Amino acid sequence: MSLPGSHPPVHTHKGKTCPVTGEGHGWCPSQPGDSRSPCPAINTLANHGYIARDGKNLGVLDLTFGLMACYNLSFPLAFFLSIGGFILLKRIRPVSLYEFGKHGAIEHDASLVHGDTPPGEKYAPIEIHQELVQQLIDDVKAEGEETKQEVKSVMNASDVARARIRREKDSPALDGLHAEVARGEMAIILGVWETKAGNKVGVPVEWLREWLVRERLPSDWKATHVQGLFDVVKRAKAIRTSMDQQRKSRESFQEREKSGL
Repeated sequence: MSLPGSHPPVHTHKGKTCPVTGEGHGWCPSQPGDSRSPCPAINTLANHGYIARDGKNLGVLDLTFGLMACYNLSFPLAFFLSIGGFILLKRIRPVSLYEFGKHGAIEHDASLVHGDTPPGEKYAPIEIHQELVQQLIDDVKAEGEETKQEVKSVMNASDVARARIRREKDSPALDGLHAEVARGEMAIILGVWETKAGNKVGVPVEWLREWLVRERLPSDWKATHVQGLFDVVKRAKAIRTSMDQQRKSRESFQEREKSGL
């Protein structure tokens, strides 16, 4: 099988150092034998060497410090995410990244970028669907100035809400816990990469595309603040509120259509 010119030579990953990129946190995609999950956020940790690049033998503190160093999360937030993942997996011993794909533990249906777990399967698919990524980007709407392209270039809580409604409509219903997990996933990245474009504040869609498709940090992103647990709770609540408002608006519109108004 031939590889694209931009792809590093096939090699073996051991520890956090890559024999191609060397020391530091240069990006390298997973190699044969590496373990990966359905979650771009933790796969990115491995691809940049913030955790073991092979994605194996990871403990709570490995993930905690990896999240802190990679995304500039606070210790309470990073530890909460890490220990929460182990609790949902019902694991104490170190894990490999593929285990985070166990369906119904942390992983859930209605993912924004990969398919639902097929009936009878224990683990979710980890492949990113390019068409789902594009649909997510297409959910980004300008706020007030439809003709200004720069206003459309960032995704905010309302856009995420629109995407979540779309995916949840086409997937099995989420329970309360996993609905909260789904909102929290995007709430974190909204806070980490928050940028202003025109009159709109959100995540640059090209950063989002690079991260989701290649599981790679945006090359021009620099951490400017620490993301805390309270910040994520606030943004997740904003996504939920926007989802409720958008659903009510659609229901109202449908009722008016039915009544001929």
